[in-house]
Amino acid sequence: MKSVVMGIVGPVLDRGAGPSRWEHWRPSVSVCQQEDLLVSRFELLYQESFAKTAKQVRQDIQSVSPETEVRITPISFKDPWDFQDVYASLHDFCKSYPFNEEEEEYLVHITTGTHVAQICLFLLAETRHLPAKLLQTSPPRRKHTANVIGNYQIIDLDLSRYDRIASRFQRELREDLSFLKSGIETKSPLFNAIIERIEKVAIHSDAPILLEGPTGAGKSHLARRIYELKSARREVEGPFVEVNCATLRGDAAMSTLFGHKKGAFTGAQRDRAGLLNSADKGILFLDEIGELGLDEQAMLLRAIEEKKFLPVGSDQEEESNFQLIAGTNRNLKSWVAKGEFRDDLLARINLWTFCLPGLKDRKEDIAPNLDYELDQFETTAGIHARFNKEARSLFLDFARSTDGLWKANFRDLNAAVTRMATLAPGARINVETVKEETDRLKESWQVEAAEEADSNLIRTLGRKRALTLDRFDQVQLEEVIRVCHESRSLSDAGRTLFSVSREKKKKSNDADRLRKYLAKFDLDWARITG
Repeated sequence: MKSVVMGIVGPVLDRGAGPSRWEHWRPSVSVCQQEDLLVSRFELLYQESFAKTAKQVRQDIQSVSPETEVRITPISFKDPWDFQDVYASLHDFCKSYPFNEEEEEYLVHITTGTHVAQICLFLLAETRHLPAKLLQTSPPRRKHTANVIGNYQIIDLDLSRYDRIASRFQRELREDLSFLKSGIETKSPLFNAIIERIEKVAIHSDAPILLEGPTGAGKSHLARRIYELKSARREVEGPFVEVNCATLRGDAAMSTLFGHKKGAFTGAQRDRAGLLNSADKGILFLDEIGELGLDEQAMLLRAIEEKKFLPVGSDQEEESNFQLIAGTNRNLKSWVAKGEFRDDLLARINLWTFCLPGLKDRKEDIAPNLDYELDQFETTAGIHARFNKEARSLFLDFARSTDGLWKANFRDLNAAVTRMATLAPGARINVETVKEETDRLKESWQVEAAEEADSNLIRTLGRKRALTLDRFDQVQLEEVIRVCHESRSLSDAGRTLFSVSREKKKKSNDADRLRKYLAKFDLDWARITG
C-alpha cells in the first residue's frame, strides 16, 4: 500500500533559507529522509501567511525524495491558538478529502504546528475522522552530529493492540466496579451486570438516573458511591445533596427543593437557597421521588430540562446545573396511570433506569455483605466482632433459606449484625446469639406479614393467636374471612370459596364444608361477621 503523510508546515522548525538550512533538523523534510519510510505523497497544509515556507519545504522534500509527490494546501484559520477555529478548519479538510483506505495507508504528522493544531489532529485521528496512524518525528539525540535527519515513531491509536494499555484500562474498570460495590465481592450475576452498566453510565453521562428497588435495597448508598466515583474523576465539582421526598409536604416541599424569599409565606423570615441551588455542579439525589406532589414535579421537570427554576415568592429565576439521581420503591408507570405522577417527568428521568434486586433475590451475596457489615460495625463501634464457625454457618443457612424474608433488605442485615455483635460475649458471636437473633427476625417478619395483609385476621383471632399459625394458614384464613365479610350468608360464602370443587360433587353442602373449616380455628360465622 502507498503511504500518505499529512502534516502542517512548521513556520519555525521547518523554516530555512540558503545552504545553511540543511544543517539543522526540519521535521517535515526529515519525514522523507528516513531510509525505511517510503512516502508516496505528502499532503502539506499551511496558513497563507507561510506560503513561502511551504513552497520551500515542498522543493526540499522533492530534492531528497524525488518519488514523493508533495501537495501544498492552504487552510484558513485566523488564530492558530483558537481551538474552535483550528479544529473546524482541519475537520473540514478531513470531510472533503478523498480517502482511499483500500490502496493507501495514512500517517498524520503531529510534530509540527501549534500545540492546539497537534491536539486537533490527534482528536481527528482518534475519532477516525482522519483514518490515520500518528507519525511523530524528533531531532537527533546528539546535538553535535552531521546527521540531522532525526528519528520517527508511528503510533497506532487502536488501543486493542497494546496489551499493557488495555490491561490498565481493565484494571481501572475493575477498580471502578469494586468502588461502586464498596469493595464487596458480590456473586449475583444480576447485580453485577447492573453495576457494570451503571459504571459506564456514571462515567459517560450526566443525564438523570432512576434507581428502582424495594426499601433498603441500597439505592441511597449506591447514589452516593456514583457521586464519589464521578468526583474522583473530576466529573462533578459540587456537593452530593440528598433528600427523602416522603418527608416533604406542602409549602415546605417547594421551599426545601427550590428555596424561597423572605416573607413568601408565614414563617419565611429569611431567604432560603433550596436543595437544587445547593446541588449546583454536583448531584441531587431525590429518594422516593414518587412522593412529590404534582406541582413540585412540574417545577422539577423544568429545572432538569432548562437548569432554571423559580424560588417560592420570587419573580427572578435561579440557575443550577446539577445531575439528578432519583430513587423509588414504587412502580411509577402505574402511578402515571393513576394521575399521581407526571408522564413527562417520568419520560425525562427514565433514560437510565436500574432496578436493584432485594437481598432475598441476591442470597449468594449475603456472605460477603455479612463480612462488610461486621467491618462497618468495627469502624463505628470500635469492636472487632466475629462469628465462630458453627454460628456463621447457622446464620448463613437461615439467611439463605425460605425463612430469610429480609423484608427491609440490607437494613435488616445491618440491624441483625449490630445486635449480634453488640450482645456477643467477648465479641465472639456464638450459636446462642445467632438463634436468639434469627428467632427475633422470624417473629418480626411474621408481624409485618400480618400487618401488610388486610387486618381481618388479626381482628378476628388477635395478634398473638394469628402469629402462631403457619404462613400458609394465615394467607388462606385471611382470604376466607374476607369472603365471609363480603357474603350475605354462610352458604353464599361457601359457594364462592368452593365454586370449582363443588362442580365435581353430586351433592354439595358448601355451608357445612365452610363451617367445618372454620371450626379448626375455633371460629364460626357469628364470630367472624358479628
